[in-house]
This record gives sequence, structure tokens and C-alpha cells, in this order.
Amino acid sequence: MSRVGKNPIPIPQGVQVHVGHGVVEVKGPKGSLLQPVPASISVAVEEGRVVVTRANDERATRALHGLTRALLANAVHGVSVGFKKELDIVGVGYRAELKSPQEISLSLGFSHPVVYRLPEGVAVAYDAKANRITLEGIDKQKVGQAAAEIRAVRPPDPYKGKGVKYADEILHLKAGKSGA
Repeated sequence: MSRVGKNPIPIPQGVQVHVGHGVVEVKGPKGSLLQPVPASISVAVEEGRVVVTRANDERATRALHGLTRALLANAVHGVSVGFKKELDIVGVGYRAELKSPQEISLSLGFSHPVVYRLPEGVAVAYDAKANRITLEGIDKQKVGQAAAEIRAVRPPDPYKGKGVKYADEILHLKAGKSGA
């Protein structure tokens, strides 16, 4: 039995889980998410918990068992609490500017500003003092993907540390050339 898949998911107060044919709908105070479920996996709501079981012990089914449970747990957490990623912009003259609620303009040392359009369901906030971008949403995958795409515009330099990095990312800077 999958160690991840066999753990039941507790349903917090204010969250509703509806199991349909091949899809699970999770509704909460922050919104609702639809999560598709593979045919070999079954989902049931029992005593305020979501229980995920599998039909057989084939290798692919075992892999999907833990994956489905983790995706459902993320959906329950997302509609109740939400997900947040913070990015720090490091470098002289590097900054961001909110063009609209769904667009952010990044000035990162290029000859032009880079405008990034956020996906639907992801909100952005920018703190100019700390030079920090905060992304929030109910879908963990969308929030993480948006953060990764913004970071990919100018990843941290391995020598000086300039660029866009995650707030909790630890950079190990290289020494550079040793002069004679």
C-alpha cells in the first residue's frame, strides 16, 4: 500500500468535497477546484475525511494512488488556506511595477522591460521597499509555475547573486577568479 496514498485527507471546516464520475470538486471559502481522478483510483468521503483507494497493485496504479491523494490534499488546502510564493529581486536598478492586476513589468538589466502576464487565478502584490513579489492563489501548480517563469527571466547570478530568487532560496556564491 502506498504510504502517501493510504493517509486520509481531513476536511477542514467550511470545505465541501463532492465526488463525481472521474472528477472530484472541492469547494471552500477561497473558491472551488476540479481535480480529475484516474479510472483505476476511487475516492470516497467518509466521516469528514477523504479516502483514496486503488483497484489493483499494478505499478502504474500504485504510482497514481499517491499522486491522486497528494493532488486532492493540495486542492483541499488551496480552497481553505491558499498558496503563496515570494520572490526577491536582488540587484542595483532591478525592480518591478504592476501594470494591471494580471500584468507585472520587470526591469532586470535588459535594454527593455519584460512584461509578464499572470495566469487566471493567480494574484500578485509588489512591495517596492523590500523589492519583493508575492504571488497568491488556490491552485498550487499555477502559483508555482508563475513563480518559476518569473524567476526564469533573470535567475540569480552564481557570482554576485543578482537576479530574481525565491525568498527562502539560499544561494551559495562562487569565489570567482583569484587575482595574481
